[in-house]
Amino acid sequence: MTQSNAIMIESNQDLFPESKRGEWIRLRTMIFIRWVAISGQLAAIIIAYQYFDLALDISLCFFAVGISALANITASLSFPESKRLSELENVFMILFDLFQLAFLLYLTGGLNNPFSFLLVAPVVVSAAALKRQSTIIIGSAAILIVTLLSSFYVPLENQTGKLLSIPDIFLFGNWIAIITGVVFLAFYSTRVTSELNTMSDALFATQTALSREQKLTDLGGIVAAAAHELGTPLATIKLTSSELIEELRDFPELLEDALLIRDQADRCGNILNSMGSTEKDDLQMHQALLAEIIREAAEPHSKRGITIETKISDDHKGGIDEPHLIRRPEIIHGLRNMIQNAVDFATSKVWVESSWTKEKITIIIADDGYGYPVNLLGRLGDPFLTAKIGKQNRQGYEGMGLGLFIAKTLLERTGAKISFMNGHRNQASNQSKVEPSGAIVEINWPRNKVESNANLFGENQNFFI
Repeated sequence: MTQSNAIMIESNQDLFPESKRGEWIRLRTMIFIRWVAISGQLAAIIIAYQYFDLALDISLCFFAVGISALANITASLSFPESKRLSELENVFMILFDLFQLAFLLYLTGGLNNPFSFLLVAPVVVSAAALKRQSTIIIGSAAILIVTLLSSFYVPLENQTGKLLSIPDIFLFGNWIAIITGVVFLAFYSTRVTSELNTMSDALFATQTALSREQKLTDLGGIVAAAAHELGTPLATIKLTSSELIEELRDFPELLEDALLIRDQADRCGNILNSMGSTEKDDLQMHQALLAEIIREAAEPHSKRGITIETKISDDHKGGIDEPHLIRRPEIIHGLRNMIQNAVDFATSKVWVESSWTKEKITIIIADDGYGYPVNLLGRLGDPFLTAKIGKQNRQGYEGMGLGLFIAKTLLERTGAKISFMNGHRNQASNQSKVEPSGAIVEINWPRNKVESNANLFGENQNFFI
């Protein structure tokens, strides 16, 4: 991948900024969730009043539920179903639901009510959908409400006047449990959602990069096909115009037009030849030797001031033929990204070493830079890794980890297993080395996953009987 393409892909991290995620929730979704809550609250009140003979202030309980229902109806009539709520509107809606539930719990025993754990739900919704500041506000409100409900509430009684309450130690336990749940689940939900969103953005960037590579490949095939198909009519035009030139020697005005036709036919042929040749659409171009795949991947970075040495490992023995790989965009693009990363952080040289057996193919990409920080080795390949990987490279560019993620994802899609490691130099010396002593990437494929079919072109046919 060229540097310009790398910059374009790196910028994809801004396609879905975190600051805008709270504005993706539709009003219809919040209204539906609230109707489910209203149905559950009504069912709980009716069952408690009718079947368990609890002496509830039924009118105030229905009033609390009615407020929520009225808010839902008003929102449904005032806004279109497709409306997406802003961050602030979402905060107010969740706070409204939180205080409505708190009022209902106040009327039904406070923390003595087993449904008091539902106070955690609005905080979890906020943590999953809104920004951290919004979650802190809603979480703090929930903790304050739980604390107040532990001391201020309408006691639960049955129809005979018997007080229904739990021992103080259990009441205190409920208070601790709900507060712990608010903090833990908010943190847990925030981290998991953040990971999912980050991975989603990075996978989108990966798919964009692969799609761009595939379109370029397809365009080359189209150009080759056009050159092939237009070759015959252009040759006919050129032949006909040449015959006309011979016959129009005595007619200067017509001869000039015939010469122009021939020149323009030649020009069209040159344009098509410069755009692509018929060989590009040949089946032979759908596969290549391993060394050629590596050369193609490294070529865009060969003139960046860093020496790229490609070689076959000395350990490769046994007379096994060099594999022919399928020219998949994922392989070339992934290797190109890995080599680009090595070139970015190398001091003077990058090594790309290949080897193979009957079962597997191995490529090792190494450089003479400072290697990876030891504390980041286990996280390499994660998208948007904001910590600086190794020393700042020669161009002052600080990576975000998306390039490695894209390369790792594309290569793993082809069946590769990738491991990252350091050479002996890892930040231990400032002296330049002339050996693979910095970052090392090892890529292993099962040979049958990436090797092209030996019978791709079929058998030669005998034309002589």
